Amino acid sequence: MNETEPQPGRAPIPLSVLTGFLGSGKTTLLNALLQDQAMGETAVIINEFGEIGIDHLLVETADEDIMEMSSGCLCCTIRGDLIDTLDNLVSRRDRGEVKAFERVVIETTGLADPAPVLHTIMNHPYLVLRYRLESVVTVVDAVNGMATLDGHAEAVKQAAVADRIVLSKTDLLTEGDGAQSLIARLRMLNPAARILNVQDGEAHPDRLFDAGLYNPETKSPDVSRWLADEAYTDHDHHHHHDVNRHDDHILAYSVAADDAISMNGFTLFMELLQSYHGANLLRVKGIVKLEEQPDKPVVIHGVQHVWHPPVELDGWPDADQRTRLVFITRDIPKAEIEGLLKAFTEQLSLDKSAFQSDDSLSINGRSGLLE
Repeated sequence: MNETEPQPGRAPIPLSVLTGFLGSGKTTLLNALLQDQAMGETAVIINEFGEIGIDHLLVETADEDIMEMSSGCLCCTIRGDLIDTLDNLVSRRDRGEVKAFERVVIETTGLADPAPVLHTIMNHPYLVLRYRLESVVTVVDAVNGMATLDGHAEAVKQAAVADRIVLSKTDLLTEGDGAQSLIARLRMLNPAARILNVQDGEAHPDRLFDAGLYNPETKSPDVSRWLADEAYTDHDHHHHHDVNRHDDHILAYSVAADDAISMNGFTLFMELLQSYHGANLLRVKGIVKLEEQPDKPVVIHGVQHVWHPPVELDGWPDADQRTRLVFITRDIPKAEIEGLLKAFTEQLSLDKSAFQSDDSLSINGRSGLLE
């Protein structure tokens, strides 16, 4: 690891993950995006150059690992470990060996379960200082999408964790076939994801990557856009699907609490969830009303066992001053999480001296879920 020290006050670089099942058209989409001038300050990490036609875009080869394109963006391959690739890229940026970039996009393989990729991005103690997960963009083939979701659990997870879902190949649908059934299914899997259509010209960089999870100028999340918790209110997924479709295993919902929760209580709440359900917590994001500072909520964002450093806001982003948590899970009923949160906010009186001996908290041995 190079691990050059980040300069004080430098904001983490927003990072987006572009995923989609085999044949979905994500590499075609990426190829088109790379030609957009809006990508000029972007570094793109892909798995193999041979998978995407970018040769005509190259104007200079910086070295065997990093290429500069006519659009101004950089492109490199994952050679071995993703952590090493990300570290090498930002270290060379710091040293001025490659042009500066203000965004990173990672294209995953078509068979990738996205959760481990997100886990990697959010887990490394150095990389979390330099990068901040901004959005997950999932490409779905409108022609084969239903069959892919039926047959491949990875495709279901790719759609479930997305902030943006991009429909491709809608121009190949036969008359009367339409994409309405697929869109309805995707909305059940992930109610708050914005669904965009390539053929309608909606897949622009500003719509795909500026998902509101992190604003480098204000250094605070755009919580109202991020949570979109109202979209989950009526989507508890108590439906009767064909069990072979896998949908019943992926649940998306929000839970809320009017009463503030102590830092100790919230930490223990999350520790219990992680202990029993860690691998099945596909994504968790939310805004928390703390007993110790009710006027300054804390924003959290987690994937399985790993959490971004929390962000303390100066005030509430809207008139709703409740704790609001959005969960995308595998086989974790809403009632279970809702009941556990209620126990900590309404029923338990925690002895602070028993759980906290100083001002820092930890989860699974890592400091700083709430600090």
